[in-house]
Amino acid sequence: MKLLACPVNGFRNIDEFQSFGPLRETPDPEKTSDAEWGQHLFRADNRKGIVVEWWRHVPSNVFFLAERDTESNEVVRTFLPAETGERR
Repeated sequence: MKLLACPVNGFRNIDEFQSFGPLRETPDPEKTSDAEWGQHLFRADNRKGIVVEWWRHVPSNVFFLAERDTESNEVVRTFLPAETGERR
């Protein structure tokens, strides 16, 4: 059984979680063309290495961030959005 550490509920079965994709900056709506919005919404970066992703612990509805290595699928750490600081 694979476990994931929820920053609020501790280690839980991975089946209790839902992934929402990578953390990304939101484009400025007044300066972004339709083509750029399409790129932002429908094109994934899909890079190798460490990425920061949104996750949700479904039973408690806690949203948090996880740093995950896309090559090894290892979760480096999990943390609440308030803990991002300047890392955004």
